[in-house]
Amino acid sequence: MVNYSLLMARLNVRKTYKLYINGEFPRTESGRYYPIHTATGGELLANACRGSRKDLRNAVQAARKAFPAWSGKTAYNRGQILYRIAEVCESRAAELAREIQLLGSSASEAAKEVSRTIDRWVYYAGWSDKYPQLFGSVNPVAGPYYNFTVPEPTGVVGVVGPETPALLGLVSRIAPALVGGNTVVAITSESRPLPSITLGEVFATSDIPAGVVNLISGIKNELVPWLASHMDVNAIDTTGVDESELAALEKAAAENVKRLVRFDAAAIGWDDARRSQSPYAIAEFQEMKTVWHPMGM
Repeated sequence: MVNYSLLMARLNVRKTYKLYINGEFPRTESGRYYPIHTATGGELLANACRGSRKDLRNAVQAARKAFPAWSGKTAYNRGQILYRIAEVCESRAAELAREIQLLGSSASEAAKEVSRTIDRWVYYAGWSDKYPQLFGSVNPVAGPYYNFTVPEPTGVVGVVGPETPALLGLVSRIAPALVGGNTVVAITSESRPLPSITLGEVFATSDIPAGVVNLISGIKNELVPWLASHMDVNAIDTTGVDESELAALEKAAAENVKRLVRFDAAAIGWDDARRSQSPYAIAEFQEMKTVWHPMGM
């Protein structure tokens, strides 16, 4: 008889890394992929999907469709969902750390990055029902009416993840957009996409609705121009864009007056929690709406 347990143990079955769009894991419509190797030795780890313009369009459509329900949830509910994401990340901490380590970090560095990633989810979850009081206001006016300014989500936010730290850097930029009621289309690290793609599995097994977060792996210079010029993307975080490409991106984004946000990781650093996480990161993806209301007699 064939010992199937022994047979499977001898097989080196690599994990299949796919895109994460609308709560599902499709392969790229282009059928293309690119190899990801270990930082030491150059051993093939996996083949990552090489996302296309059409994949990006599908992700934006999913994000737009999910926006009304997500932005309409109570702040408390969004905070609880982000906290649940942190719990699922914690349950898969060993797997995430292993992927980070295979891509060039030491074991201690990988463990710290995962720990800080979990802490970042918890941090922004805690701000969910507090940031409106910080950034909103009752404005002094001379007349028989009240004047309120309240923050509202911008809409669909595009995020270009940094190359490193691939996981912590991406989460640090998508978490503030999500907790503020925006939906997200994110392009993962090109050279180290594996932990970011595994993050899609975390989303799929948490309580976040389909389409609220979408993750696309691939070649950045193929994807970023389309994300910047897409007329249904309201804001874009350019943290993972090379300085030499910023001018062209800004020109493309200007076509629909798209908001541009950029985190200066070189000056601040990802590891400094006091500076790399802030309620002001939430405000960057908010529009301020002013309401006038007559006083009652």
